[in-house]
Amino acid sequence: MEPSLLLLICLIFALAIGVLFKLLLQKYISHNNQKYQVVDPRPIASEAPYTFFLPSPVELAAIQKGDIVKLMFEYSHQTETWDAERMWVIVEKTDGKLEGVLDNDPDEPTSPLLAGDPIVFDRHQVIDILWDNPEQAPKPIARREYWDRCLVDDCVLDGTAPIEFIYREEADMDVKGDEYSDSGWRIRGRMGNMTDEEAEARTVQYVAIGAVLNKDNSWEKMVDAPIGTRLIRNFSTNAYEAED
Repeated sequence: MEPSLLLLICLIFALAIGVLFKLLLQKYISHNNQKYQVVDPRPIASEAPYTFFLPSPVELAAIQKGDIVKLMFEYSHQTETWDAERMWVIVEKTDGKLEGVLDNDPDEPTSPLLAGDPIVFDRHQVIDILWDNPEQAPKPIARREYWDRCLVDDCVLDGTAPIEFIYREEADMDVKGDEYSDSGWRIRGRMGNMTDEEAEARTVQYVAIGAVLNKDNSWEKMVDAPIGTRLIRNFSTNAYEAED
C-alpha cells in the first residue's frame, strides 16, 4: 500500500476516533449534569390523606438492613418522559441516615441513576416497604380505603366550590378493565345563583371517592348510605339534610 494512502487512512481513522470521543464525552458530561432529589412524601400525604398512604412511624423505625423500600425520585433537569419516578432501594445501612443501592433501572431515559447506584435517604422519605423478614415486621395501621368510583363536578376537585348536593343512584358507570366499581354516588358543587342549564353544563369526572374526600370530607359519614339517598348541605350548620 502506498505510504500516502496509508497516511490518509490513518488520518481519517484518527478523526473518526476524535469525533466519537467528543460525542461520548459530551454525553458523559450531559448525563452527569442531570440531578435528582429524594422527595419528602409527607406534604403529598397531607394533601391526599384518603388516597396516598405512608408507612406508620413504627414501621419506619423498624426498617433494617436487607429490607427493600420505595422512594420517590424527582428530577430537576428537562426530562423526556417522567419528571419523577418511584423506585425500590435495598437497604444496606441504618445508622443515622439510611443508605442503600437502587434495585431497578429508571424508566426515564435521561435519568442519571442506574440500578446499583448508592442512595442516601431519611426514614420519613420511605413510601412503601418490602420486609426481609415479614413475620417480624410490625403490622400496618388498619385503615379504610375509598377506591370505589363516583361522578363529581370538576369544581369540587379543583377546590373552587364546596360540595352542596349528593345523591346515590343505581351504579351505571362501570368501566371495563377498572378493578373498582361505580358506587352510584353523584357529587355536585355549590350552585349559588346558577341556573339549571348552567349547572348541567358543568364538567364532571369519574374518580375514586377518596379523591373527592381529599378535597371535601364533609360527607364521609354518608358514604355507606343506601341507593336512593339524596342530601343537601346546610352551610349554616355544615350538616347534610334530606332533600325536600
